[in-house]
Amino acid sequence: MKEESCLLAELDEGVLWLTLNRPAARNALNIELTRALAAELARIDLDDAVHIAVITGSDPAFCAGLDLKDFATPSSPRSEVAAMINSVPLVRKPIIAAVNGACMTGGLELALGCDFIIASDRAQFGDTHTKIGALAGCGMTARLPQRIGYSWARQITYTSMPVDSATALRIGIANEVKPHAELRAYASSIARTIASRDTALVATVKQVFHSGEHSTLADALRLEREALARRKMAGDVAWQKR
Repeated sequence: MKEESCLLAELDEGVLWLTLNRPAARNALNIELTRALAAELARIDLDDAVHIAVITGSDPAFCAGLDLKDFATPSSPRSEVAAMINSVPLVRKPIIAAVNGACMTGGLELALGCDFIIASDRAQFGDTHTKIGALAGCGMTARLPQRIGYSWARQITYTSMPVDSATALRIGIANEVKPHAELRAYASSIARTIASRDTALVATVKQVFHSGEHSTLADALRLEREALARRKMAGDVAWQKR
């Protein structure tokens, strides 16, 4: 019997579903899954058939973090995990995290790199770096406080205690929480709505949002004006060529 892939990729009406598929290991990131995800993330902006991506997990978990069987030694290629996770927000097309279960440590870093999170009512979110005696290297101490503020980020990280879906919704980790059985259908409806928009326009808006997150309000407003001017100029050039 052919072994099933550790990452399932399914394109449906412009929506690329990427399903982490190591359920027996709670979809922990091993070397194989990390490299498969990196390859799919690199493909998204190059494939005109893909308008948006959704990352989810095979039940019962979203992603339990790094698989320490592959990454326990100092010589293990942990830098590949960091490079993969840090590439997520740089993808020009939107990426949604549909968090269906436990989303821990490296899994939370992966989800935080997405544009936003839609969660199942079974989802839990946590950061176990202090519990295992490790320092985050994939953006946790930067993206988590940016998303929820420093006070909650400190509590989650210092204690390593997970928060449930209701708390995640209240503090801003998740945009919305849906019954578990409805998560995929709801995330799909959101993704298809976005996929129906002008892909280049959405990519430009994402770029402005991304730049603005790291800027002052004045800088963010300037970036928006510059993007608008570039789009207007491109439209004028296209009109003149007709």
